[in-house]
Amino acid sequence: MDASVRLFEVYHERRCIRTYWGHAKAVRDVCFNNDGTQFLSCGYDRYIKLWDTETGHCISRFSNSKTPYCVKFNPDDDKQNLFVVGCSDKKIYTWDTKSEEIVQEYDRHLGAVNTITFVDENRRFVTTSDDKSLRVWEWDIPVDTKYVAEPHMHSMPAVTLGPNGKWLACQSMDNQILCYGVHTNFRLNRRKCFKGHNVAGYACQLDFSPDCSYVVSGEADGRVCFWDW
Repeated sequence: MDASVRLFEVYHERRCIRTYWGHAKAVRDVCFNNDGTQFLSCGYDRYIKLWDTETGHCISRFSNSKTPYCVKFNPDDDKQNLFVVGCSDKKIYTWDTKSEEIVQEYDRHLGAVNTITFVDENRRFVTTSDDKSLRVWEWDIPVDTKYVAEPHMHSMPAVTLGPNGKWLACQSMDNQILCYGVHTNFRLNRRKCFKGHNVAGYACQLDFSPDCSYVVSGEADGRVCFWDW
């Protein structure tokens, strides 16, 4: 919220080893490239910035005058110059860091885009939005191939892909975690619905254990909740 990005070491003293200053307003999302040498940050100042992790130097900055809510590098090694951004104007944009220009635009959502998650060996990606829907896109094709929206659905501001690549876990604002099958055309698995925590109104992150045997989530009061898969 202080417009900075801070890098902490995971081991030893877990101290803050570098602070990156450059945004004028609070930072919304951060994403590292595959080798960790660079990362992207996006903030409420309507800028996406590309940083050198080691030196702390801001390499480039990008803006289309819209507020970016989420940012992701394309995980393919040969496409690390491309990243996608979900914005407040209901659109997803693909930027090229080499040309510093927008090279693709995805315009189907009816609300601000909250998450972008690559699936299926990065051939597709999934987005969620304030419009309470989930959409699936083929890379570089600006028409959604799957649209998931039900009357009972709520906004899902946090999404993660399981380590085996089979399940997409979505933090729903009605205090439950919903799981969609990547290889079953994103059908909701009603037997894998995790409840008991309180996240309504908060974008609490969630994740899987490395062996996919547990699901973990933050909670509104600061606790961490675990479920057996």
